[in-house]
Amino acid sequence: MPQNPQGGDALLIRRARLASPAGFAGADIRVAGGMIEALAAPGTLAPAPGEPVIEADDGLVLPAFVDLHTHLDKGHISPRRPNPDGSFTGALFAVKDDREANWTAADVSARMEFALRCAHAHGTAAIRTHLDSAPPQNRISWPVFAEARERWAGRIELQATALMGPDHALDRAVVDELARTAKAHGGRLGGAISVFDRAEEAIANLVEAAGTHGLDLDLHIDESGDVASRSLGILARRVIETGFSGRVLAGHCCSLAVLPERDAAETIELVARAGIAVVSLPMCNLYLQDRANGRTPRWRGVTLLSELKAAGVPVSLASDNTRDPFYAYGDLDMAEVLREAVRIGHLDHPAEDLPAWFGAVGALPAATGGFRYRARIEPGAPADLVLFRARDPGELFSRPQSDRTVVRAGRIIARDLPDYRELDALLGDAP
Repeated sequence: MPQNPQGGDALLIRRARLASPAGFAGADIRVAGGMIEALAAPGTLAPAPGEPVIEADDGLVLPAFVDLHTHLDKGHISPRRPNPDGSFTGALFAVKDDREANWTAADVSARMEFALRCAHAHGTAAIRTHLDSAPPQNRISWPVFAEARERWAGRIELQATALMGPDHALDRAVVDELARTAKAHGGRLGGAISVFDRAEEAIANLVEAAGTHGLDLDLHIDESGDVASRSLGILARRVIETGFSGRVLAGHCCSLAVLPERDAAETIELVARAGIAVVSLPMCNLYLQDRANGRTPRWRGVTLLSELKAAGVPVSLASDNTRDPFYAYGDLDMAEVLREAVRIGHLDHPAEDLPAWFGAVGALPAATGGFRYRARIEPGAPADLVLFRARDPGELFSRPQSDRTVVRAGRIIARDLPDYRELDALLGDAP
């Protein structure tokens, strides 16, 4: 890996390869004052006297990542509260038990800090996290998040969504309290609605509260393989009928992939008409969906990525849970998310479509989430970059890319990942 450049925020990166929807193209990148000053044809920019140079040697250079859907408050609790059977229901109860027993401000803060250090080392510049917000947890986790957002300003831009279950979404008083909590902290309103006999009522309450308080919506929708789980269509129709003007993001949308073709197509058309964006969480959905002990899963758990994208729906990819009962693995590494999404969703063919999917971990979620960070490599943009020795997708997705170089504001950062032993005092004895 190149050493930290002397002079810090001035840098010349020669012979890089950049991804765009049209393909991959070579470029030289000049950085000055922590910003991208110029792009030029590869090999044409000569270093100024004393200017540090990185020879990318045709290696891929991506904008620092945007992770649009995480759970920083749940992260890393698996050692003390594992999922008993790997199921979605097992995850729900394991998290509930752990939250009630352990989620003090100190506990949430320490685990959140550990997770953010991981994400930063891997090259992520912006994150949206869901926060379990059923009272009284909202009065603990949101102030912790606000402190983390301030502490990490300039390194990771943080957003948050107030997450509640379907039963709480039926309680207008709770919905109003959580909407006020989110509003006070510059957040968004969320909820988890899948197979639920009162889904229309719960979604109506969330849409109404978001409209009343001027909040964007960010929901967990249809995180299920049950064909009866059709909350995405309910959400789309409600948005259209009410003329809801805020941003709407639907996460997971797993059951869309098991609907009859005609029903799926009708739902996708509604989603596109409603202006709803979708974020897929491929690793967590692969882990949980269609799980039954002693039986091999029959599907991959992800939503209809290509069909949604073809209909004009903005589709992002994100990490979701990390070492908790909903997903026992992961490290908030968006390069891993992109690699696994390509494999799970067969996004590598048609080959000409693959470069556009690189934007699903960068510029597209940046725009969908309304982040200040735009995840673009262009003159005038911040020099927040991730450099790989891999020269093409085949090389990129074949190895974990542990030797990547992360540049933030024109400076190469140290990529030391925190040791899991740092969490032993919180999580109990080492294994």
